[in-house]
Amino acid sequence: MAPSIGSPPAALAAELPEKIRQWARELGFADAGVASLELDEDLAHLQRWLDEGRNGGMAFMARDPGLRRDPARLRPGTLGVISARLDYRPDAEAADRVLRDGERAYISRYALGRDYHKLMRGRLLQLGRRIEAEIGPHGYRVLTDSAPVLEKALARNARLGWIGKNTLLLNRDAGSWFFLGEIYTDLPLAAQDRPAVAEQCGRCSACIRICPTQAITAPYRLDARRCISYLTIEHHGAIPEELRPMMGNRIFGCDDCQLVCPWNRYAQTTVEPDFAPRHGLDSAGLLELFSWDEAEWLQRTEGMALRRVGYPRWLRNLAVAIGNAPRSEAAAAALRSRLEYPDEIVREHVRWALDRQEASGQGLSPPPRSPQSGDATA
Repeated sequence: MAPSIGSPPAALAAELPEKIRQWARELGFADAGVASLELDEDLAHLQRWLDEGRNGGMAFMARDPGLRRDPARLRPGTLGVISARLDYRPDAEAADRVLRDGERAYISRYALGRDYHKLMRGRLLQLGRRIEAEIGPHGYRVLTDSAPVLEKALARNARLGWIGKNTLLLNRDAGSWFFLGEIYTDLPLAAQDRPAVAEQCGRCSACIRICPTQAITAPYRLDARRCISYLTIEHHGAIPEELRPMMGNRIFGCDDCQLVCPWNRYAQTTVEPDFAPRHGLDSAGLLELFSWDEAEWLQRTEGMALRRVGYPRWLRNLAVAIGNAPRSEAAAAALRSRLEYPDEIVREHVRWALDRQEASGQGLSPPPRSPQSGDATA
């Protein structure tokens, strides 16, 4: 972006954080704030997590952690960071009903519509231009999961919420169903003139208890190697066999720790039409999705976050879910149709699922119970 023309007048600089918040809301963000850049404690927490190997195969998390500590290394000249949140909870088939139905596929609510990256980036650019219209050109860069950023810590520092026991950012008026994005700018912005948001999880441990694979090992500690979101999206190899039965019908991501969080009683349904479910994916059957060939999968997932996994991993995840589904000849036949699929990892998961389908009904593990919002003691 354009270089800065200099610092804004002192009077305007004092008002700018609140003006930015107002402009962000006018552009459709739920909220925004200016973050302080005190991140040393958060970086130390990240380093401990990495040292314990809890990032699994996400080697990129360990590359040059200094980029997260010093925003000026990501965008030279950065003096301030604006953090913004955008609600995404769609008007979709009730998650609890889908999770209880072993013949249907559960897809994380954020991934049912358009991939948020482009929309979020465009909205952040609009906010950057709105600031320019008020004070003149300034150097800035917008980020939407596009660089190593401690985004939850920055959002907390911007007074947008607190980091909960499930490691997500929580807001008492909006829960956690929102995306985060940042603007790194060379404007010398004063940190948000609002009190810090106190941690408000209290004695509640619902998210820890509900996790199907016990990936939340303690408050504020997540082991990605056990997390269904990691296993179904980021993980490229075979899913550990001992975890497969625990995954139930979750084929892309997992929302259990959000569904059970009491603060999500207050989450707002998004007004963004782009986040509305596409192709009936909020309640689609497992066998229907497993029958898609690659051309149909590419056509139906165009512009969606589902593209991240690629077609073979899509089949891998569906095979696990079908293996966990109620026994039926239709399910077994669908699996047999993929026994010769060219990818060995897919074939191995199909064989595992078929063994479960062809086993006696008593041999199948029951699916994990679905979370009920508010199943907690705050």
